[in-house]
Amino acid sequence: MSQEELEQQLKDGLMVANGPSALEATNALIAADVDPKYVLEQVMAVAMFELGEKWKRGEVFLPEVVASAEVFKQCNAIVEPILVAGAREQANLKVIMFTVKGDLHDLGKNMVAAMMRTAGMDVTDLGKDTPTEKALNAVKEITPDIVGMSALLTTTVGQQGVIIKALKKEGLRDSVKVMVGGAPVTQEWADEIGADGYAPSAPEAVNKAKELTGRA
Repeated sequence: MSQEELEQQLKDGLMVANGPSALEATNALIAADVDPKYVLEQVMAVAMFELGEKWKRGEVFLPEVVASAEVFKQCNAIVEPILVAGAREQANLKVIMFTVKGDLHDLGKNMVAAMMRTAGMDVTDLGKDTPTEKALNAVKEITPDIVGMSALLTTTVGQQGVIIKALKKEGLRDSVKVMVGGAPVTQEWADEIGADGYAPSAPEAVNKAKELTGRA
């Protein structure tokens, strides 16, 4: 099977949550010495972005996105360790990532975290449905350069503003750069709640993180 065919198999497997097919293609691409960064950014991330756009248009339903997110996680478990081990660029940035309280969806967060790690960043992933107190405690303990928050639902996106207000109340806001993302998030929303940065895709989030911290 050609590289192009394997790439298409991986994309299709991710789009329809066919784990065995996606994993087979991922392993085959890595075994064929295809650049794992290319596999992550140009195949896996592209497929998931496409799926996200379909969800926004109402062409697929949330359970399908969640199932695909799980397959992405499995494929990423193959690709990411290779990338992290071979990362030449060390950004020396500490990042905390999480999905806000009430939101159980972590596809976007996982993609951003994966790409940040492959860029040499030290990422602590607090997971999904993260309470405000847990996020604040992590900021106090880890003293990150960046706090990244994700929200997929319009009903939970307001929690991003809640976190920023809590950071201010605790005297922590000035010590970190806050980035927000997720399907309902826009630059206008980021500006409204006082976030430092917003990016519409995982690769752009990595660039924005570097830009905000002067590491670009």
